[in-house]
Amino acid sequence: MEPRNHTDVSEFLLLGLTDDPELQPFLFCLFLSMYLVTLLGNLLIMLAISSDSHLHTPMYFFLSNLSFTDICLSTTTIPKMLVNIQAQNHSITYTGCLTQVGSVLAFGGFENFLLAAMAYDRYVAICHPLRYTVIMHPQLCARLILLSLFFSLMVALLHSLMVLRLSFCKDLEIPHFFCELAQVIKLACSDTLINNILIYFVASLFGGVPLSGIIFSYTQIVSSVLRMPSAGGKLKAFSTCGSHLSVVSLFYGTVVGVYISSVVTDSSKKTAVASVMYAVVPQMMNPFIYSLRNRDMKGALRKLISGIPSLL
Repeated sequence: MEPRNHTDVSEFLLLGLTDDPELQPFLFCLFLSMYLVTLLGNLLIMLAISSDSHLHTPMYFFLSNLSFTDICLSTTTIPKMLVNIQAQNHSITYTGCLTQVGSVLAFGGFENFLLAAMAYDRYVAICHPLRYTVIMHPQLCARLILLSLFFSLMVALLHSLMVLRLSFCKDLEIPHFFCELAQVIKLACSDTLINNILIYFVASLFGGVPLSGIIFSYTQIVSSVLRMPSAGGKLKAFSTCGSHLSVVSLFYGTVVGVYISSVVTDSSKKTAVASVMYAVVPQMMNPFIYSLRNRDMKGALRKLISGIPSLL
């Protein structure tokens, strides 16, 4: 197969989740609904936090950033899929594909770091409650956000630059609904050893370190809670971590599920369907998890929604 330099590549083809034309309208309605729910839910979370002074705390500061990241991550993948279904055109430009790769890595990595920062916040709140306001001061929270964003952007930029050096073959079909880094690298005719090594190294370092931080934080939290004398205190401590722990389980559980499905099956279509679980579902479910399990958030949302008619 004749290799083509990246400068000769004008577009890739996103094959999506199915070739069945009868399922396309259903998929369009399904993903449009999921996208709108994601936008509305996360926007409500952000507005509720910004409008209620009682929620101007580190925990909700991180949560508002998480909601913003969920909106950006969903916007990176779903609208292009909807446009392709509606236009019955599977193409995406080379520049658009590379932008999508970098955006997914940047926002996905940022969410990974945010979850670790939120775990550290809960660790300080439960294990060092008397020093919480001293440790989790606004400057530290801002630094954690900026560092998370910096590392996420660096990882995305590094991978994107490494893709630029690749030459591609004539077969430019991606069996996915968005340009995923691993799928793009598979289409290359040039040597991809460095790219693959970089993927595993970066995933181990920038994925493993935040996950290790989360595990350490919750190990300390559980140990501290079990030493509490009253059952009421234990229940209250666990309840403050319930929403975050659910989001962490959903995020990492779906990522691990996609990885396992790619290992045990040779079907690219099945892997693409499984990828929906980490690229779409967590971003849609996070607002429900936090709003349903958090009394303060439910109160802020009620105030926000009840105040909307007066604004109109």
